[in-house]
Amino acid sequence: MSHATRDLLAAAAQGDAGAVRNALDAGADIDARGDGGMTALVAAKKANHVDAARALIEAGADVNTKDDIQDSAYLYAGARGHDEILRLTLDNGADLKSTNRYGGTALIPASERGLLSTVRMLLEAGVDPNHINNLHWTALHEAIVLGDGSARYAQVVRALIDGGADITIPDGDGVLPRQLAASRGYDAIIAELDR
Repeated sequence: MSHATRDLLAAAAQGDAGAVRNALDAGADIDARGDGGMTALVAAKKANHVDAARALIEAGADVNTKDDIQDSAYLYAGARGHDEILRLTLDNGADLKSTNRYGGTALIPASERGLLSTVRMLLEAGVDPNHINNLHWTALHEAIVLGDGSARYAQVVRALIDGGADITIPDGDGVLPRQLAASRGYDAIIAELDR
């Protein structure tokens, strides 16, 4: 690995956009992988360094390249609700069908975490709200089962339904979303499902 490439990986992880540009100008390999198989872009994204990520994306970094645990800049931005970087990835070729190590699209962890603005952004971009992950859950299932039933999660459920989520898809045990919400006493979510 060249000195410039080592400098690029370090600068990205530290969020130093100027040093990122300097390393690229010095001939750094934009697609080189460092610790954990992370490219400079994935390293910048995981630390939520927006300016460094922007510099890398503008220089042509692939927003879909995954690290050793199957995170790409796009998937990780969606999962963490880092909407500014997510928008950059969406505007620069994010693969909406790519999946994480659990077989889930970016929409599924965003829903699990109750990240309403991120959920809306991903739905507007065209991510399939009915994708089923390796746990046999959709984004709707995760918002119910892994959420807390609060108003925020009810809004996520509403956004998913408005975005095309099918409330008749059962989980891997054959349980419907409404039954999942009812068994947890999530009245606000039941109200959204019964609309």
